[in-house]
Amino acid sequence: MNCQHKIHSMTTFQNKYRIESIRLPGYDYSRPGAYFVTIVTYQRQCLLGNIFNGEMILNECGEIVKNWWQEIPNHYSNVQLDKWVIM
Repeated sequence: MNCQHKIHSMTTFQNKYRIESIRLPGYDYSRPGAYFVTIVTYQRQCLLGNIFNGEMILNECGEIVKNWWQEIPNHYSNVQLDKWVIM
């Protein structure tokens, strides 16, 4: 399975796709706090696994996402993961 997918956005900058920021203007995101993060696949495609008997069964791409998400605290000492889910 190929897990490389083209990222699409509404705008480009210097001929490269970019995602518009939804950050709150003037807010210092380096401050301690709890943050709710949502990441969505391109066109909301079901790329990360399938539901079987009410349980998400991750495919190869879903396992890659899970492993990289769990790696975040190993790269940023000030980050702690709380509850998270891959849907």
